[in-house]
Amino acid sequence: MSFNQIAWFPLCAGLTAVGLVLSFMAFRRRGAGAGLRVAAWSLIPMAAYLTGALPALWTAGTAVVGFVTGLVFSPKVWVGVAVAGLSAVLFLVSGVLRRRRAGAAVAKPEGRPEKQPAPGAIPGAAAPTLPNRRPLPPKSAAPAEDDLSDIEEILKRRGIS
Repeated sequence: MSFNQIAWFPLCAGLTAVGLVLSFMAFRRRGAGAGLRVAAWSLIPMAAYLTGALPALWTAGTAVVGFVTGLVFSPKVWVGVAVAGLSAVLFLVSGVLRRRRAGAAVAKPEGRPEKQPAPGAIPGAAAPTLPNRRPLPPKSAAPAEDDLSDIEEILKRRGIS
């Protein structure tokens, strides 16, 4: 069916009229906000007809429908989608492998000389160590328990337990 074979004025006017009736019903049942929203949507078909936007909308709609039907029903297109997916997977895997190789190169430097002893150090002597330190005391869990007890108290007051 072509664009010129459709009687656009009666179609747009009918859609607008039905929408305005529905907007009145929405206004009565759900309030002014809902009624005005439906009225706004209802006026769009008539506005499209009066501004001459229908031929452009028709062309865009037929182009989208043609693209989607060509995409869904074409085996050639599905093979192209599969190849694009394979390409994306290969990019991701190569990125992981490159990152893993770069991490291994940093962990095990090749071709670097051994560490030179610090100036004034005695060769063969043990490296100085840090003095013994006491471990930090574990953080108390009291604040977390206090927070939970406050929440439990609020829930009990509300009758939720």
